[in-house]
Amino acid sequence: MNAAACRLSLIFLLATQAHAQQPAPAPAAERLGTVSFATSCAKKVRAPFNRGVALLHDFWYEEAGRQFEQVAIADPHCAMAHWGIAMSVFQQIWDRPGDKERSRAWAELESAKKRPARSARERAYIAALAEMFRPGPEEFQARVDAYSAGMAALYRRYPDDVDAGAFYALSLLAAEPVGDLSLNSERKALAVLKPLFIRYPDHPGVAHYIIHSSDSPALAAEGLAAAQRYGQIAPSAPHAAHMPGHIFARLGMWQADIDANLASVEAAHRAEARHESGTMYIFHSNDFLLYAYLQAGQEARAKDIAESTAELIAQVAVMPSMIDSSMREAMPFYRAEFPVMLDLELRDWKSAAALEPPPGALAGVKMFIRWARTIAAGHMHEGAQAAAELAAYEALLDEFAHGKRGYMAKSNSILIMHKEVQAWAAFAQGESADALKKMRESADLQDRVGQGEVDIPAREMLADMLLDLGQAGEALTEYQRTLELSPQRFNGLFNAGMAAEAAHDNAKAAQYYKTLLQSTGNGAQSTRSEFVHVREFLAANL
Repeated sequence: MNAAACRLSLIFLLATQAHAQQPAPAPAAERLGTVSFATSCAKKVRAPFNRGVALLHDFWYEEAGRQFEQVAIADPHCAMAHWGIAMSVFQQIWDRPGDKERSRAWAELESAKKRPARSARERAYIAALAEMFRPGPEEFQARVDAYSAGMAALYRRYPDDVDAGAFYALSLLAAEPVGDLSLNSERKALAVLKPLFIRYPDHPGVAHYIIHSSDSPALAAEGLAAAQRYGQIAPSAPHAAHMPGHIFARLGMWQADIDANLASVEAAHRAEARHESGTMYIFHSNDFLLYAYLQAGQEARAKDIAESTAELIAQVAVMPSMIDSSMREAMPFYRAEFPVMLDLELRDWKSAAALEPPPGALAGVKMFIRWARTIAAGHMHEGAQAAAELAAYEALLDEFAHGKRGYMAKSNSILIMHKEVQAWAAFAQGESADALKKMRESADLQDRVGQGEVDIPAREMLADMLLDLGQAGEALTEYQRTLELSPQRFNGLFNAGMAAEAAHDNAKAAQYYKTLLQSTGNGAQSTRSEFVHVREFLAANL
């Protein structure tokens, strides 16, 4: 095991041993952001209640639920404590509540009604959330629309309530229909949040939701100030420390992305040492770290992250008490994603073509593996394998559409992935025109909604196809376009330089190669062969 894996494993084992053997240590000065949520609850629970609201804004739902449960015990007449527990069940923009979650949340809201809140404002919060969870046949979209309308009315009535404004903005994002390309919800949310950020620069929800609202190529720059602030506002919350990385990745700010996610991992370890939930956040932060290290020309560190994550997953898997349902479902995805991204980003097509899904993987994870295998088969012009991968992918897509998250089968991300698989299968079989058409459709759609922060741009794949076909000028045009929306990507910069060379534009090739060296610290930590070519070219052409 390498040094990074040993360190991560040791910290994790110490944390889990502390769970079992030691009393909770006195917490260090905790920083979750500044919240002052007025309630009619007892004075003694005001600070704990504010902490619970801050935890909600930081998406630390497990701890928020526990905090509000403690408030309810300390003040049995506090109706809003039950609102807080129900809000911790409503994990907006992360997931849709199922029957079990809806029943639990509704029971808490019924408890809130049995001890009526003394203020109309508090009752409005409870009534708005009831629209989401009341019994009945309504589908998710109708429920979330009604909740958002309730929060809009609440914020209009109480415009000085920063939490109402923040939760209303978040509801706009939660209510965005699957497949919406307009970014209207994001722009409406930003219109609410940006004035609040000026007035409340330390509020965790305002900064957090600005980042989520800006998490697309078209809007990323609008989230930069909040991204630079949020990690300082709430460094104790692992997700809060991580969130700036969404904007930094969009803007190609790899070192800032790395710093944010290293801080998130440290926050997660500190949380576990305090007997709080933190492990799940390590996986997501490591996901961002692996990708950022690869773009920054630090592939050894990326490989260390992949290895340490595999070690952590193995440890968690044999500790049932450490695994909740969401972690159990997510672990196969992370076991799959790290090898996939390593192989594809390092362009190890042979290894990528042989990837297998981990045990326990559901249809979505298996689709992801087939996506990677089809890309690899396309690059290697392995037509038979690519055709088989496409058939397997489409069978899995049908299975996925009938599963727990079947509503996502029509999401933009799945539509983009499906077209990419179709395009590479056609490319591998020599059907170049069809391949380019389908990949261009995928790229045009992705340009509007943005690639995932840990993803390969469809337009970069289109450019790869064109370069492979000897259409260097057209490839260069597409590389230029993809670098505008996904700046500072290693393979985008290098292959743009290669396309410029092939198009006999050595000046432009030199420009891309210089940028690649600048964004990777001159490749000082890399052993990639691309740098040999870059240095030889620049030596001969400068």
